[in-house]
Amino acid sequence: MPNRTVFFISDGTGITAETFGNALLAQFETEVRRVRLPFLDSVDKAHQAVRQINHTAEIEGRRPLVFTTVVNMEVLAVFQHHCNGMMLDMFGTFVEPMEKELGIKSNHRVGRFSDASKSKAYNDRIEAINFSLVHDDGQSHKDLQGSDVILVGVSRSGKTPTSLYLAMQYGLKASNYPLIPEDFERRKLPPALVAHRKKIFGLTIAPERLSEIRNERRPNSRYASLDNCRMEVSEAEGMMRREGIRWLSTTTKSIEEIATTILQEIRPERLEY
Repeated sequence: MPNRTVFFISDGTGITAETFGNALLAQFETEVRRVRLPFLDSVDKAHQAVRQINHTAEIEGRRPLVFTTVVNMEVLAVFQHHCNGMMLDMFGTFVEPMEKELGIKSNHRVGRFSDASKSKAYNDRIEAINFSLVHDDGQSHKDLQGSDVILVGVSRSGKTPTSLYLAMQYGLKASNYPLIPEDFERRKLPPALVAHRKKIFGLTIAPERLSEIRNERRPNSRYASLDNCRMEVSEAEGMMRREGIRWLSTTTKSIEEIATTILQEIRPERLEY
């Protein structure tokens, strides 16, 4: 059973509150029930949320944790004066001291996406997502030269989620291409990739983990058998070594860790916010 209920509240999307809160919660060995309450952009909505938080406190007999990135001062005041949860105000904790240190007022902008339609970075991300979807799993060879990075590896090694994360989070045009038995027989990269070798980054995975993942999709098949997975991983890693391709194992790494490692190698400047 969860030890505590945690609310993530914001007058925007709540993504920052959730990211901030989960980073702190990860430091504690405790199970929590998460409740997301985004777009609390009026006093009425704030009062509704407070009633929900206070009801939870009454039912559970303990204060919920409330992570907030609310910047509207009228809305925030409702929580400060009426909420029975433990308030963890990211902006109050960090923005106000920064205002004093920098000698300027913050713009109190509601979230990083508040004026997305006017943001070049946002539009670049949308374009990158579309590009990555078109170039998923080797579907298209068209405009491969437009890729910021081309991920290669055996099927189910994490190429697609990593490609989409790079596109969504950093606006990178990420293609991904599966290495298949025909490539191993020829002992060469797929012909479409040869001209783009400098943009290639390889992903590999422990055969045992790969077999588990594939068995969820195609149970008891040759595709998912441990022997076949061992063969494919061994051949793929051998090819990457021969071709001088940078690569890493995704076995125990999160998508965020994989993406950060790739960025450090391929486009370190994109690690900037």
